Amino acid sequence: MTFTAFTPNRRQALGTLSIALAGAWGLSACSPQDAATKPVAGSVKPAESYDLLAKEGRGFNVGALMSANTVYVLFDPQCPHCGHLWEQALPLHKKVKFVWMPVAFIGAKSAPQGAALLTAADPVAAMTTHEASILAGTGGTSASSSIPDDIAAAIKKNTDLFNSMGVESVPFIVAKNASTGQVVTNAGAMETAALAQFLGLN
Repeated sequence: MTFTAFTPNRRQALGTLSIALAGAWGLSACSPQDAATKPVAGSVKPAESYDLLAKEGRGFNVGALMSANTVYVLFDPQCPHCGHLWEQALPLHKKVKFVWMPVAFIGAKSAPQGAALLTAADPVAAMTTHEASILAGTGGTSASSSIPDDIAAAIKKNTDLFNSMGVESVPFIVAKNASTGQVVTNAGAMETAALAQFLGLN
């Protein structure tokens, strides 16, 4: 069975989101509408998105790097719900490989922070520190606005892929359920137990 869950758009000021809201199921995603950036109408079906991200997306790998089971996560570095998902996914790193792919639509810091995370020598440490800062409301990792051309192009490509799928919010997960082999997608943060069940790891 393919699980596809899209959260409703929320027109809240991102700066007022708290850790409690980041953990609330009904408010588990950040939408381009929050940032006054309208998404492009999607043309890619969820079942096609897995191969598309594998071939054309760019992210940093964490978790069980030798695992054949890869989970792709599209995220904006300024999204607190992405930070919540990051924290909840950490216990599953021994079971599955995650590829976190930065997109940029929330604000001016999104692309520079995405570039810093994408090129970090220790992605787990960098992302953990960054997301803790985002959840604490302190803005995340300091990053240079000068981004190498290839990294800027990669983040733009990720964002274009995000739009091509008609996705309404981040974090957006694309994976193959380990039990069924079916491509599954979900927009929004999830708790560890729910994420494990969604990925077929139970």
